[in-house]
Amino acid sequence: MAGQSAPFAPFEWMIAWRYLRARRAEGGVSVMTWISLIGITLAVFALIATLAVRSGFRSEFVGTILGANAHVTVYSPGRVTEAGSIDRTIGDYTEMAGRLAAVAGVTRAAPVVRGQVMASFRGRNSGVEVYGISAADLASLPAIADGEQAQGSLDDFAGGIAIGSGVARELGVMVGDRIKLISPDGVKTPMGTSPRVNVYPVTYIFSAGRWDIDRTRAYLPLSEAQSYFNREGVVDEIEVMVEAPERVEALLPALYQAAGEGARLWTWRDASGGFLRALQVEDNVMFVILSILVLIATMNIVSGLIMLVKNKGRDIGILRTIGLSEGSILRVFFICGAFTGIIGTAMGVLLGCLFAIYIDPIFSFVNYVAGGGVWDPAIRGIYSLPAELHLWDVMKAVILSLGLSFVVTIFPARRAARLNPVEALRYE
Repeated sequence: MAGQSAPFAPFEWMIAWRYLRARRAEGGVSVMTWISLIGITLAVFALIATLAVRSGFRSEFVGTILGANAHVTVYSPGRVTEAGSIDRTIGDYTEMAGRLAAVAGVTRAAPVVRGQVMASFRGRNSGVEVYGISAADLASLPAIADGEQAQGSLDDFAGGIAIGSGVARELGVMVGDRIKLISPDGVKTPMGTSPRVNVYPVTYIFSAGRWDIDRTRAYLPLSEAQSYFNREGVVDEIEVMVEAPERVEALLPALYQAAGEGARLWTWRDASGGFLRALQVEDNVMFVILSILVLIATMNIVSGLIMLVKNKGRDIGILRTIGLSEGSILRVFFICGAFTGIIGTAMGVLLGCLFAIYIDPIFSFVNYVAGGGVWDPAIRGIYSLPAELHLWDVMKAVILSLGLSFVVTIFPARRAARLNPVEALRYE
């Protein structure tokens, strides 16, 4: 009897499968269906690949920030000197660093002296930002101490200077060479302030993974930096590292209390928040744009299915005459359309995951074909194109593709189900 069969009965799957594998001359799958299959595959692939690259880029960017920079920087409120200027140096930095390090969740608190100088070697010059820091605190920076491309040893840091790989490349120096640091704020004499010039051996060359850090940063021992920048007995700031940088805001009240009245705190989110927000906006926009591409690809299912319904009008009339219900006809053609979406989605997921996994050799091949220079770290900030696969990103692509495929399939399937069998067989 019509309407008595269970939904998605075996005979419905059998009919749908026969329609899908029938030759076009027999009224089977049209070229439009193949186009929709390829379109869904490419759209899902592009969506997963883009989400993986965006996730990898954000992770790489945040990782280099947290690996080479302070999670929280503590500044003095400042005091007015006899000359009328504001002095923001920290005098009791040892005690303050001890109080900050005692806060639960803090891994270290490092006093730091900072200054900008010109580095010179055999006629080549480069602007450098020098950080004065103790050897133990420098060794606790993972991006600096654990770099795979580092040269030299941090054990020799007390007797020289550590510079970024970009600085070393700009100056043409190697470990063991002696570079000259020139500071305009040097020795005060009756004739004015004369530049301070010191020479230091390069004991360590690091690569933090960020072009802007490697290109501009150098480290001196704290005591030497205090002497060089006229900071005897004081420091400019205290860098605090925490166990959970992503939740650094929860530690701010305790850090304020430990730092003392009037202290100013600057977190890594404050320093890079604008860029992170821009990344988030870009992620959302890219997802919307690629979702539209997936929708366009799934709309091709409608065209292919309408052509299939038109070619199978006689079959629909016969099936309705022998007792199939409208629901059965709807489900037969729904299976035909949904099957295209499922296969396309599966192939797109496979290609997208393979792209994310093998992105390094793929990118190297593209760079080789293009003759090099495809990725400029001076613009991008990092040295390579990263990608990270996250289950939720893949699931978002799958849910979006299958959801759209199933929804757009319903309309031509309903048209097939409502086809009047008398009209379908009138001219047969």
